[in-house]
Amino acid sequence: MLIVKNLIKKFNNTIAVNDVSFTVSPGKIFGLLGPNGAGKTTTIRTILNIIKPSSGEILFDSQQISYEYYNIIGYLPEERGLYKKSKVIDVLLYFAALKNVSKNEAIPLADGWLKKLNIIGYREKKIEQLSKGNQQKVQLIAAILHNPKLLILDEPFTGFDPINQQEVKDLILSLMSEGKTIILSTHQMELAEKLCDDILLIDKGKEVCKGKLSDIKKRFSGNNIRIGFTKNGDLVKQFPEILKLDNYNNYSDIQLRDDVTPSDFLKKLVDKVEVNHFSIIEPTLNKIFIDLIEEHSELK
Repeated sequence: MLIVKNLIKKFNNTIAVNDVSFTVSPGKIFGLLGPNGAGKTTTIRTILNIIKPSSGEILFDSQQISYEYYNIIGYLPEERGLYKKSKVIDVLLYFAALKNVSKNEAIPLADGWLKKLNIIGYREKKIEQLSKGNQQKVQLIAAILHNPKLLILDEPFTGFDPINQQEVKDLILSLMSEGKTIILSTHQMELAEKLCDDILLIDKGKEVCKGKLSDIKKRFSGNNIRIGFTKNGDLVKQFPEILKLDNYNNYSDIQLRDDVTPSDFLKKLVDKVEVNHFSIIEPTLNKIFIDLIEEHSELK
């Protein structure tokens, strides 16, 4: 649905996005990931024509993206933009009108979404009377009220407690099941791992890694195990078979040398450490993210 080719965006002497390319498949959730200042929001704003790229090409349904496409795109910005002195329903009707949705169409749609996200009781309240989390829900409704084909969500989980995060996660999955194409930009790797089919990881404006999440996890699987312990956990770090070690309160995530089998390591370990858990694990997206960003920074 969306193809970005060799995107470059310069601000004076700073290159914010440096030759980035990716494809977003229809009906999938695409993760645009990276640390603060990586160029994620700049990339999104060039797709939306909020800012012009310095060079590169953006295609939507195989056509140059242009004004007529913006009514079928929904956008939740990282920096929220609600009119705090206005009522919730009036704000939603205003944003709907910007997308050519009439008032008669927008009212039942808005009420339906307010009910679905459990904030129908705030319909006549001013935005400033709502909590940050409920304001975020209103902003999300504004992004999806016009039934977009492509939905771009920049940090959609900000300000939500775990219950509301789950609610929004379920909403995103339901939108995908309806055939929506979604670009998700977030720092929350655990949620990205649960939601995304494909990802692009960028750092300092440059591509670090991209592809199917399942393939990326296989590529970085290594020889990883998790050890839970009740006593003598500090002794784990002394074993020469370990390449990398992440110690937590009562367990350790370990990458073993390629020539070491997990079973042989366990036999050696139990003589020194009281083990209550042992499992072979694949690396989390959070672990891959940290390792790749650290490696990319070292190459600078």
